Amino acid sequence: MSAASDSYDIVVIGAGTAGAFAASTAASEGLDAVILERKPEEEAGHIACGDAIKGKSTFPDVIDLDYLREESFTNQNIRRAVFENPQTGEELDVPFGQAGAVLDRKRYGEVILEETERVGADIHYDTVVQDVLQNDDGTVTGVRAKRGGDVITYEADLTVDAAGALSILQDKGEFGDASFDTNVSYSQFCSAYREVVEVPEPVDYEDAIVFKPTEELGYLWYFPRTGTEINAGLGFQMTEPPMKLVEVLKRDMSRRPEFEGATVKDKLGAALPTRRPYDSAVADGFVAVGDAAGHVNPTTGGGIPGAAKSAHWAIKRAVDAVVEGDVTEERLWRYNHDVMTDFGKRFAAMDVYNIWGTAHEVDELTDVITALPGQQLVDAMTKGETSMGLRLKLKTLFDTYGHWDTLWELYKVRRIAGDLKDHYDRYPERPGAFAGWKQQRDSLMDDLYAVSGADPKY
Repeated sequence: MSAASDSYDIVVIGAGTAGAFAASTAASEGLDAVILERKPEEEAGHIACGDAIKGKSTFPDVIDLDYLREESFTNQNIRRAVFENPQTGEELDVPFGQAGAVLDRKRYGEVILEETERVGADIHYDTVVQDVLQNDDGTVTGVRAKRGGDVITYEADLTVDAAGALSILQDKGEFGDASFDTNVSYSQFCSAYREVVEVPEPVDYEDAIVFKPTEELGYLWYFPRTGTEINAGLGFQMTEPPMKLVEVLKRDMSRRPEFEGATVKDKLGAALPTRRPYDSAVADGFVAVGDAAGHVNPTTGGGIPGAAKSAHWAIKRAVDAVVEGDVTEERLWRYNHDVMTDFGKRFAAMDVYNIWGTAHEVDELTDVITALPGQQLVDAMTKGETSMGLRLKLKTLFDTYGHWDTLWELYKVRRIAGDLKDHYDRYPERPGAFAGWKQQRDSLMDDLYAVSGADPKY
């Protein structure tokens, strides 16, 4: 075994969405950047994902986005969501204001890496990161990795953790003196499994994404890449008893006539965050982006747009810091503010509903959710907020007869979610005010636990 060393301005760990957009942004800004990816080149981009993207989702313009859509967005006509009630068989059909898309995740991953190399970043495949390098003062200075039997030290001014959920870098690094969020455990994540299935005839929901609740506070999904190619999957919260994912998915598919005679083309599992974004995703010489920082919609599991945006914002904030040789936590802090006052506040509010749900039985939740007006349900899942006029309130009261205590509780939870969003708008612009901000946020969370009876999540 031999040893070697490389030096870069920025080293990025992980070649998913966050890693590719971080490296692409760095290269487009003239920095010397490299991605370290554990998979071989032919497997890069092969990631377990639901493949669906919301209609208004946008991507940073550092790669050829037209090429990306042409190559990987296989269904750009998603105009509604269908929520299935597993008890009654009834469906709630919710139209979208703007069409979304379902993509071929493997091809998508290949294209963003092609584009990353085109704009000037390096990619080292078959490279497994084993440790984080830090100075005596705790500043991260790079990583130690292994490739083909060789140990390679990658020294960098900035290390970007884009290694996904439960990242090894956060296990290896020592961040006790930093603001970086270490209040992270497996119970704040979801275990998921998906198959790409070819069906004999076009499905009648080619323009829809289909959801169905499961017993373990998760959901089954059926997302059509095309009329005959379906991304079918499910997940469950790790706070709940383990679910036999493959068995549950197979059982549900066997009851659906469209899957008779179907062929499984691909299968893959993964873990993903179903928690609020990290309170802080920066330390001296180090930033976390995408799944590695909890930048995922905790209700739907959607993480592609958040990963792309957070990675882009992190590097844009870091460029001058790297050039000037000042990659301290304070210098990188504005990245936290960018995230928290944008999608971060929405995701934190959505997590409130996840926590509330842990204190209720799935049957009861399903009855209440399917009685909510469609647009209010979509708003709760994508914005962390709902509102309705008197007429809709009266109709909802009628439809939820027998669950009024739960509905009243949900009303109070909605108010807490709104207060939480407002509080995230006041996320501090400098780390000096961070402790006070957290204390006030935690007070709102205490209110949530008192109202819902749920066990504390953090």
